[in-house]
Amino acid sequence: MNALPLLSLLLLLPLTLSTTSAQLRVDHYRNTCPNVESIVHAAVKQKFEQTFTTAPGTLRLFFHDCFVRGCDASVILAFRNKSAEKDNPDDMSLAGDGFDTVIRAKAAVDRVAGCRNKVSCADILAMATRDVISLSGGPFYGVELGRLDGRVSTKTSVRKHLPKPDFRVDQLKSMFAQHGLTLTDLVALSGAHTIGFSHCDRFNHRIHRFKSKNRIDPTMNVGYAMSLRKQCPKNVDPRTAITLDPTTPRRFDNMYYKNLQQGRGLLTSDQCLYTDTRTRHIVNFFAANNTAFEHAFVAAITKLGRVGVKTTGKQGEIRRDCTAVN
Repeated sequence: MNALPLLSLLLLLPLTLSTTSAQLRVDHYRNTCPNVESIVHAAVKQKFEQTFTTAPGTLRLFFHDCFVRGCDASVILAFRNKSAEKDNPDDMSLAGDGFDTVIRAKAAVDRVAGCRNKVSCADILAMATRDVISLSGGPFYGVELGRLDGRVSTKTSVRKHLPKPDFRVDQLKSMFAQHGLTLTDLVALSGAHTIGFSHCDRFNHRIHRFKSKNRIDPTMNVGYAMSLRKQCPKNVDPRTAITLDPTTPRRFDNMYYKNLQQGRGLLTSDQCLYTDTRTRHIVNFFAANNTAFEHAFVAAITKLGRVGVKTTGKQGEIRRDCTAVN
């Protein structure tokens, strides 16, 4: 059998498997709030049309939530003493537009009398994530629902649970495997960097201080590096934002992988997916086939959405206010 059709089959397989894990169901709210998806979508679309940052901000918020304590909206909790997940330095760069998207969608849902206090913030975040992906030109997919909101959020729990921009494949593989995610899932989910941005201090060492003759990471395209030097000179404000995909930064597509083939991955954790032979063939496959990338991404983000979910009253609750425990 030819290698590419076989890989296509393997990528599609997770979508054909029914899941009973943690009692999540696409139709979870069919009797309690049957129009929840259209209500959330309308609120997300309105926010998206106001600012594109809504898309990468919401998508990144979902990843950070699921990787720490599971997909329970604990990343949205805010405490006066600044001790919540969002107060950890690794989360402080999360865009405010992502939080605002969930809060607005929650308010829209609760304005419908029959839906008030029936839909969790964790599920709203999962639906909003799907919606911003679709609004950015990516796939629309069924979202498994039924999560409860977590009651615990601590700054210390974030430590060593989120990928760093200088991670390489071994470190990424280990971290993703802790959540039941494969190398294919890892490469597919990294494709979320087809939209969004990072900050100069996340990659400055690659263009100014690398241990090489020209001080540039040799895995980086020199022309791209010189362009980045202009946008991020040595004394630049480290918070200056640079798009992760220099080609189609506002479209959810497979250009991210084509950029990697050309040495135009912004972060070490991006470019290593191409330089490492264990993942290069997956990058090449997604670069050549946008449909395969979309199928793999949907399968992977569905698996991610099952991580550490709470589904019983002892484990969580449906928050009245997404930023506070009831």
